[in-house]
Amino acid sequence: MKALLPVFCRPLGYVILVLSVFAPFLMWSKFTGHNFLLYKECFKLLMMVGCLFILFALSKSESAATERIRNVAVRNAIFITFFLVFANMLWRVARGDIANVSTSMFLVFLLVNVICLEFGMQKARVDKLFKR
Repeated sequence: MKALLPVFCRPLGYVILVLSVFAPFLMWSKFTGHNFLLYKECFKLLMMVGCLFILFALSKSESAATERIRNVAVRNAIFITFFLVFANMLWRVARGDIANVSTSMFLVFLLVNVICLEFGMQKARVDKLFKR
């Protein structure tokens, strides 16, 4: 998977991700029963944008190995997210909960993908350092 965004989008994605995680705590007094859903969905959308910025931004030393790491990260994220969705479904069946539906699985996929990508990038850096 080729990167689509310039290098500066990667740190920008982390800034957006951190702001979207901590901003709800700072804006707690602004939430009411009428606007809670709007704020919740906006922060989820911001997290998705931040994750996409991280995933699709060029790295400083972009190469074919980086593209392979991105592909492996996507593959691993798909499997991990599948197991998370399956566990969530089993949990709801075990509780007999038919009313609640999880709407954040794409966000979970993106977050797991970013974690897998960062792990792969750091592992490649350490492997290169120790010449494996």
